[in-house]
Amino acid sequence: MNRWIAGTIAFALSVTGFGQASATPVASSDTVRVLVVYHSLTGHTRTLAEAVAEGAARVDGAEVTLKPVAEVEPADLEWCDALLIGSPTYWGSVATPVKEFIDNRSVFMGDKVGGAFATGGSDGGGKELAVLALLTAMLNNGMIVAGPHYEEDGFKFGGFGVGATTGKDSPGVDEAESVRAGLLGERIATVAKRYR
Repeated sequence: MNRWIAGTIAFALSVTGFGQASATPVASSDTVRVLVVYHSLTGHTRTLAEAVAEGAARVDGAEVTLKPVAEVEPADLEWCDALLIGSPTYWGSVATPVKEFIDNRSVFMGDKVGGAFATGGSDGGGKELAVLALLTAMLNNGMIVAGPHYEEDGFKFGGFGVGATTGKDSPGVDEAESVRAGLLGERIATVAKRYR
């Protein structure tokens, strides 16, 4: 079975019923457990989260779980090797449910790998600020953060997260944004696997 199919199967199994994580220790160094959490009112952030999860599932040995922040339990946070958090942008920052999730989690996430993504209605509505707020919270919790890597015309560069513009001029997550989200998920899973 090729690694893409194995990763896709792991992703599909974990997404069923929003995924059920367990606190079982990781079986081997070939496995990496990735938790993708999000808050979404309109469905746009969930769509971006799904693209992130699909990207993470492309990494050989990745077990990916996708959950809304309201359904995340302490056992989910203990289970994962990597955590990706997504939020819609509210007034240039993260949504209240995401902030409450960060403030109220009861598990220290030190040395786990983290990444962030955000959606917003306009190009300049603060998506990057929301991503930076999420990364700052991760750094304050002792996590190792990473962003996606890109290559265009032979030039390699990186970013610190992913954003999607979803307002009336761009009424959903477009294909380019989905591709970038997949690269973010793949990068975080890859870094977490190497770090393990």
